[in-house]
Amino acid sequence: MTDTVENRIIHHVLDAIADQKLRAGTKLGEQELVAIFDCNRAQIRRALAMLTGYGVIELVRNRGAFVAIPSETESRQVFEARRAIEATICRNAVAHADAADLARMRAHLDEEARAAAGLASRAQVLRLSRRFHLLLAELGRNRVLAKYLEELTLRSALILGCYGSGRAQLCASTEHQDIVAAIAQGDADLACRLLEGHLRHLEEAVEYGRRPAAGNALASIFDGPSD
Repeated sequence: MTDTVENRIIHHVLDAIADQKLRAGTKLGEQELVAIFDCNRAQIRRALAMLTGYGVIELVRNRGAFVAIPSETESRQVFEARRAIEATICRNAVAHADAADLARMRAHLDEEARAAAGLASRAQVLRLSRRFHLLLAELGRNRVLAKYLEELTLRSALILGCYGSGRAQLCASTEHQDIVAAIAQGDADLACRLLEGHLRHLEEAVEYGRRPAAGNALASIFDGPSD
């Protein structure tokens, strides 16, 4: 992604959604964003139009841009799509992962363990949890599937931030460890079973009857956007 004003805005909006800081239903007011990102309305509009392609932003005629509120049907389809795509990714990872790949995964698991011990913010823990799945996609050596998964993990974060119950909404690091161990053993069937169970545990934290929580002011969400 080239370093333009529009791409920087896209990067910060997607990160805020992935970190569950930018909530479903939040209005993305053009004037607020102009002030936050020190740019003009045309740049904001181009960035918002591009963001609709990720399935997490909606442009409403005569009302402006809003973070999407996923329906129950859409949410279930997102998790179903993740299970289907990640099953193939997992089998590919078992087929292609080499010693260097496994070392990367184990280093990532170490980061997750430190975060789980209370040494990281919730946003950092969420980022690491999502990164685990994207790393698996890298091991699978299929860029098309990796691109689809990137979007699906964003939409999953939005769903969990919208409908997540009081139960844990974070990926269990022990489940990640078991998946990596199965990949290291070359056991594709076991790795896929563990991954499917892991994704179902994530979906079990969703309570579709819950009302989306109100979002914070945009200025507090995008604190320091130039970083």
